[in-house]
Amino acid sequence: MSYYSVGMIDHVTMQVDDVQRSRAFYEGVLAPLGIAALAVDGDAVGFFGPSSGGFWLCPGGGTETRELHVAFTATSRSQVREFHCAAVNLGAEVLHGPQVFDQYDPDYFAAFVRDPDGHNIEAVCRLTGE
Repeated sequence: MSYYSVGMIDHVTMQVDDVQRSRAFYEGVLAPLGIAALAVDGDAVGFFGPSSGGFWLCPGGGTETRELHVAFTATSRSQVREFHCAAVNLGAEVLHGPQVFDQYDPDYFAAFVRDPDGHNIEAVCRLTGE
């Protein structure tokens, strides 16, 4: 079964321990995807890219953290590879290097890493080959 998530999510807000540390991480890994930090609202930082929706980081409100999984759209497999390289250069734990995950879809090319707060962050391209 093939599925796409175009336009499904309007925005995501993630609570983090240190907004500036997380901002530096996300600026590095999201730049290859054309996503940049373009807004500041108090202590929160908003990232926006070429498509609709936004991704916000804000200070955590408690001591308990649960792992989140956020998948960012890449427009090419090379963007997924660049995301992976940026994450490695920033010292991120690699969960899965760039590869096809045909258990999801024959064209599902993705890489998964952990952000500074332990969240599972993915870049995925659903386009055939490259």
